[in-house]
This record gives sequence, C-alpha cells and structure tokens, in this order.
Amino acid sequence: MDWFWPEGFYTLVMIGGFAFGAFALKLPIAVAMGGAAVVGALVGGAGFPLRHLVEGTFGYLDTILIIATAMIFMKTVESIGLLESVAAWMIRRFRRAPALLSLGIMALIMVPGMITGSSTAAVLTTGALVAPVLIRLGVPAVKTAAAIAMGAIYGMIAPPINLPAMIIGGGIDMPYVGFGLPLLVCTVPLAVFTAFHLIYPDLRKKDEDPTLERELARMARTPLSLRLFAPIVVLTVLLGGERLFPAVWPPLGMPLDFLLASAVALFVGVKWNPLETVTAAINDALPVMGILMGVGMFIQIMTLIGVRGFVVVSALALPAWLLYVGIATSMPLFGAVSAFGSASVLGVPFLLALLGRNEIIVGSALSLIAGLGDLMPPTALAGIFAAQVVGEENYFRVLRYCVVPGLLTAAWGIAVILGAKTIAGILY
Repeated sequence: MDWFWPEGFYTLVMIGGFAFGAFALKLPIAVAMGGAAVVGALVGGAGFPLRHLVEGTFGYLDTILIIATAMIFMKTVESIGLLESVAAWMIRRFRRAPALLSLGIMALIMVPGMITGSSTAAVLTTGALVAPVLIRLGVPAVKTAAAIAMGAIYGMIAPPINLPAMIIGGGIDMPYVGFGLPLLVCTVPLAVFTAFHLIYPDLRKKDEDPTLERELARMARTPLSLRLFAPIVVLTVLLGGERLFPAVWPPLGMPLDFLLASAVALFVGVKWNPLETVTAAINDALPVMGILMGVGMFIQIMTLIGVRGFVVVSALALPAWLLYVGIATSMPLFGAVSAFGSASVLGVPFLLALLGRNEIIVGSALSLIAGLGDLMPPTALAGIFAAQVVGEENYFRVLRYCVVPGLLTAAWGIAVILGAKTIAGILY
C-alpha cells in the first residue's frame, strides 16, 4: 500500500482517530467510530457532512431490526422457561455420556447466536445458563468461559442468521441466499473440535459438584410440554415456508417473523411479563445495534473520501500468498473494532479480490474469520462477557484457552476459501 497517497493518509487518520477515542478516551465503540468518521470527513475535505452521517447511521437498519426482534424472541423463549428446561433435560439425559453431553451443550450455546446473529446474545442467554452447570460438572471456570466464547462465535456465524455474511454480501449486491450449507461446513467441524477440546476432557472425569442436582431441579421448574415449544415451531414454519415455497408464501421478513413467533408465547400457559422481557431484550441488543450504527457512519465516510476504494484497490494488488496471510490476520485484528466492521471494511475488498471462486462459500469463510474479532482485545466482546458470566475478572485468562480453537478457525477459513470450488461441487 502506498500510504503517501491522500487516501492512504486518510485511512491512517480514521483508524488512528478510532483508536484514540476507544483506547485513550475509553469511549464506547459506537461513539469512537462516529467520532473517527467525523474526523475523516474533516481531514478529507468533506466538512461536516450531516446527510452522509445520518445515511450511514441507518445503513444497516435492516440488520438492526433483525437483531432487535431476534433478541426479543430469545428473551421470550428464556422467560417462559424453555431454555432452562431443555438444558436440564439434556444434562440429566446425557450426563453419563460425556461425549454426547459436550456436543449438546455446545449446540445449546450456539442456538441464540444462530437466531440473532450476535455472539453477545449467545453468551448472555444460554452461555449464562450453562456456565454454572458446567462448573458443577467439573469444568474449570476459565475453560467454561472459553467454551462459551467460542460457541457463541460459531453460533453467530452458523445459519440461519449470519450478520457478517449479510454485510459482506450487501457490499457487492449479493443476496443472502444459499449460505446455509456453506456456513454449516464452516462452523460444525470447529464446534465439534472445541467441544471435545474444552469441555469433554473434564466431563469425562465425572467430578460433579454435590449441588448439581439442586441446580438442575431449579432449572426444570417449568415442565417441558409441546405447548412450550410453540414459539420455536412457529418461527421454523415462518422462516422455512418463505424459503421452501417462495411463490406462494407471503414475504413477511425476518423481523416480523420473530415478533409473530414471540407473540405465540402469550398462549403457552406460562406467566411472564412481556414488557419487562422486551425491555431487557432491547437493553441487551443496544450495544450491538450501536456498533452497527457507528460502523455505518464509518463506512459511509470511508466511501465518501475515497478510503474504501483505496482499501479495495490495495487488496486487489496483493500477491496471492500475501492475500491469504492478510485475510487470516487483518480481519480478526480489525475485528477488535467490531466483527461487523471487519466484514464491511475488509470482507468486501477481500471477496472482490477472490472473484472467480464460489462467492457464497468464500463469503461464508470470510465471515467466519471476521467473527474471530469478537476475541480480540480491547473490545473482545465474546471473551469479556464470557469471563463475566463465570465471575473471572481477568478475561485474558479466558482468551488463553481460546488460542488453539481461534488459530484452527482462521486456518479452517483459509482452507475453505482455497477449496471453494471443490466444496461447491460437493454441496451443489
């Protein structure tokens, strides 16, 4: 890259402005990105472009609505007791089969991320739910937090909702269609490895806490019934019908699907407070929605002053071997800003540089690598929240156990990109 070009200088100014705001001033990530956007506009000669800042703020409005409504759905399912009851049943059913229990717990951790597209949602819902149980089953707290953090990231990348893939696809006008199987290829092998690497060895020792049964009884206070699964069934029908029968099924859109499925919980026979549930859901979703607004402003100004084009051209000019090294390193590192920002700023130019391969599979792999940004300090959303869930003050102790799965994730993402054409031939 020729950093003596004006656009190269503007790139350094915007990144430096963000770093100063986030690290030195300790501003929230969303505010730091908005401030960096304003600084970039001023230095780039665009003045204070209010229209572009507002447009950028609403650039990811569709994604923000999906996050908000999906979080409402997850909090609703949590409020009626379904998550705890399922977790208690699973642990009682498979506690003597540690391999199956490890896989089941990892799948349970992933589910909220799969539905909301947010690793934070997974950590704060099922992650917080299974953490005390895993610790009572004999898994050390830091390994429990690491398993939750990695499972939350894999859930964020797994289908049906993958926000980084949506953002990358939006950058090249590629619809979010056909990503299901490639995203499963990207995430399922890694989730299985992580379950056996972080959870299974300690479960196999069967060193259980005597208070485990009391905790399971508390979790199972709402008996499992078919009515309790009604919101899940309705959501599956709404999302599946639109994909399986597009010619006759009304295109309601994901936000409305989530709200309709949440409303069904009013009729499952369990008392819960809808207002409190919705309020808690929006409060939990606000940090992620704010980051997306900041990312939108940042990207809008980058485009306005030529920085985004500079990054794209620079990526296209990289030799092949350096391109893959750049993908494996720069996307997770830039994810310290935000995995969504990494997907937009770097995912799009990298996908353009790899045109000619299967774009859906490449985009899926890039979203996987971008998801590692949720482990990168200082933001490290998945790592920090997972540490808080288990009561660990030093989240770097948690990240230490994430190193092996994280490196394997980056390597697997590059392998999927290299084998994109072969994988496409198998899947399609």
